[in-house]
Amino acid sequence: MLPFSAAAENNKRPLLEKLKDAFSESTRVLEIASGTGQHAVFFAENLPHLDWRPSDLDENLPAIDQRIVQADADLANLLAPIELDMSDLPWPVSASDYEDAYDGIYTANSLHIVSWELVEAFFEGVGETLAPGGVLCIYGPFKYEGTFTTASNETFDKSLRDRNPESGIRDFEAVNELAEKIGLKLIADHPMPANNQLLVWKRAS
Repeated sequence: MLPFSAAAENNKRPLLEKLKDAFSESTRVLEIASGTGQHAVFFAENLPHLDWRPSDLDENLPAIDQRIVQADADLANLLAPIELDMSDLPWPVSASDYEDAYDGIYTANSLHIVSWELVEAFFEGVGETLAPGGVLCIYGPFKYEGTFTTASNETFDKSLRDRNPESGIRDFEAVNELAEKIGLKLIADHPMPANNQLLVWKRAS
């Protein structure tokens, strides 16, 4: 059986409604930390104007490949997954060649799992990869001015830190500062189901 994320299954439709707008002018999206590949298949199916490129650590790529095969869909816009480690800079993608540039980058439920050092590396990679005028979308839980949005998120944060002290729900302000340092401007902060947010930034053309 393939790895399966109930969270990815539950949030894919609410996310789709927001991504339709966020990526309406995009043509090529790089997904960071694709995990089970559920989002990659679903969004490629439902956003046919996009070429969707999944990526993850090498050990997770076979499962993503299998899910794509299992989907049994003729998805010419779902590109083969590539190995990508947030910390391995520069990423194996480039914005220098227009033919290969990504004008969209997406990640879900990743920044609270990895260390803050990797969050910083993530934004450095985005800065090197996202094309001018491109859009960055990040989905997950966040704190605002150091305060959790719900008691359940505070409990979730404690469970994350008990498992790995370097992980935890991130402060929106700190994440937004990293985005601004690479020339991104926040254009939307959507409240989402299950006490999550979808943050959308755009890079100047």
